[in-house]
Amino acid sequence: MTATVLAVHKSAGHTFSKPTVDEIRIVEGLGVEGDAHAGATVMHRYDRRKDPTRPNLRQVHLLQSELFAELEEKGYAVGPGQMGENVTTAGIDLLTLPLGTVLRLGDEAVVELTGLRSPCKYINGLAEGLVQAVLDRDDDGNLIRKAGVMSVVLAGGTVRPGDPVRIELPSGPHTPLPVL
Repeated sequence: MTATVLAVHKSAGHTFSKPTVDEIRIVEGLGVEGDAHAGATVMHRYDRRKDPTRPNLRQVHLLQSELFAELEEKGYAVGPGQMGENVTTAGIDLLTLPLGTVLRLGDEAVVELTGLRSPCKYINGLAEGLVQAVLDRDDDGNLIRKAGVMSVVLAGGTVRPGDPVRIELPSGPHTPLPVL
């Protein structure tokens, strides 16, 4: 399967879910135009209270659509945008990509992966127990977070459903994505 953009989302307010839109404009160094999380410095409310001067490593949130089928098997009906992502992808295992991976979204937009999204208690607002459903353990007992990945914008552009996603892995040894 070719990696593609399944859907795009944005919200001007700090809402948990983000409405699906026809396209988003990604702005270099800021994030999704018109989205509450766009900014050069941290915009996430919890992180902003701790230190509003820190760089925003969560400019664009991406989530793999394959998670929806996993959640459905566990009895949860979740769809694109409901978990607060800006870009819902298909055909790419975002969670296994290393730190510094570059994703080219469509013809112009370029983002660099900065970390894994740590699922917060607000996910349970969609359905009780959903936070636990987006967590798993590997064979060694290590916690796996499945709530998507965060990125910063290297080059702006318009992103639409159906756009290809091209992956460029960093050179040298690969470092797993940290938890943000």
